[in-house]
Amino acid sequence: MLTDILPFSFDLDTVAIAGASLWSLALYLGFSPVSEWIIEQLNRWFNFAERSLYTSKSEFEKTRQARESQNAFYASLFSIIPFLVIGALCNWGVELSLGRSWAISMGILACIGCGVYELGRRDGNPSE
Repeated sequence: MLTDILPFSFDLDTVAIAGASLWSLALYLGFSPVSEWIIEQLNRWFNFAERSLYTSKSEFEKTRQARESQNAFYASLFSIIPFLVIGALCNWGVELSLGRSWAISMGILACIGCGVYELGRRDGNPSE
């Protein structure tokens, strides 16, 4: 189907994509305070950048709540990118050292371990 539209073909390494995704999920869960910090910083930056686009203060205040909600969504979406990059590097490192089949297995184990760690970390925090 894609070859009908595009005049060239390209191969996607599905094992590498799966491994990088598993590792990035594990890192995102394991370092959730870092991911929350990244989300907060991106949200602040998006709000600051969008504020500079408006010339009148009344026009800015009119749609402020909707834009801040949209910026929070975009910040949470873009916060995944650093973890995808580091997850791809972790997957590549495990592939080099242990082999291709171990990269997926170690990614699954890392996801399970970091998920259990995150559940314990949240359970140990006092309720707010």
